Amino acid sequence: MPDEKKKYTTIHYHSYLQLDKITGAQKLRSAELEDQPAHEEMLFIIIHQAYELWFKQIIHELNSVVVMFKDDWVDERNLGTAVGRLDRVSEILRLLIQQIHVLETMTPLDFLDFRNYLFPASGFQSLQFRIIELILGLKEDNRMTYSGHSYKVVFTEEQKEQLGNIEEGGSLLELIESWLERTPFLELKNFKFLEEYQKAVHRMLDKEKQAIMDSAYLTDKEKEMRSKMLGGTDTYFKAVLDEDAHNKMRAEGKISLSYKATIAALLINLYREQPILNMPYNLLMSLKSIDELMTTWRYRHAQMVMRMIGNKIGTGGSSGHGYLAATAEKHKVFKDLNHIASLLIPRSELPELPDELKKELGFYFSQK
Repeated sequence: MPDEKKKYTTIHYHSYLQLDKITGAQKLRSAELEDQPAHEEMLFIIIHQAYELWFKQIIHELNSVVVMFKDDWVDERNLGTAVGRLDRVSEILRLLIQQIHVLETMTPLDFLDFRNYLFPASGFQSLQFRIIELILGLKEDNRMTYSGHSYKVVFTEEQKEQLGNIEEGGSLLELIESWLERTPFLELKNFKFLEEYQKAVHRMLDKEKQAIMDSAYLTDKEKEMRSKMLGGTDTYFKAVLDEDAHNKMRAEGKISLSYKATIAALLINLYREQPILNMPYNLLMSLKSIDELMTTWRYRHAQMVMRMIGNKIGTGGSSGHGYLAATAEKHKVFKDLNHIASLLIPRSELPELPDELKKELGFYFSQK
């Protein structure tokens, strides 16, 4: 039990925020090793300390959302809270991207004044950033290697164990996949979503092909080319219309989500205007936003490194810009949610929902 006498005692702003510890944590290596400290090293340290503080907040938010989705039954009332916290993560990531502009007020020559004192320290050694990646769902098999080694090679044995436990504990990607698989509206009584969707796709493709062939402005060659580009149900639609094809792509590492979860995500996107599906749709959009902003941050980080050191190797021994640029594309977690856009069809082609199902998906009240 807390000490009631201390519970409501006054506290000073300075001591509450422990500002002596925070503002006293900037130790310039150039000041320790040279008579004249490098002025820009202070900015470099504070920028990266600020990153680590925001990483701590991101971990705090993501862990709280993970807890909400741990059980087999997710309280729908928690979805709004989860979306709010995930959106907060997105806002923090936007701030971290903007922070790069502050760091870029330092010139390459300014950085060279103290860069030699940083070896072999590297942002690659940020434990908290690796924890964020793991909580989101980035597995080791899907990572770029670090000079041919596991990303864990730079951490202590205790830290490696911590990372391993997080990786085995169930990521947000895995929990969201399980939640999607439990979507109850995929096949309900007289409405079979997948069958109706397949018919709608065929109708849409037939109309688009007919519009191409009826065009008075296209040559026969152009019509043929555009028809091929349009494709058919054997192109990107195959992943949802053919479960075996989907499972093969998943085994090859081309997609992450299970077949059932993918169908559920598609249904949520197509019928997101139904009241009960609106919040699940917002949740999926929040996850996409985080993935996109993580990608943007990686890309901007790579640009900044190129601006500062060109093609030199990183202080931690990586290839520098080349490694960072490659991770922007390779280290996406929720890319399957973006692929759903390829499967969307116009509202005019959406299969009509039975009235009974509309009632279940809406806020229905009988009137006497």
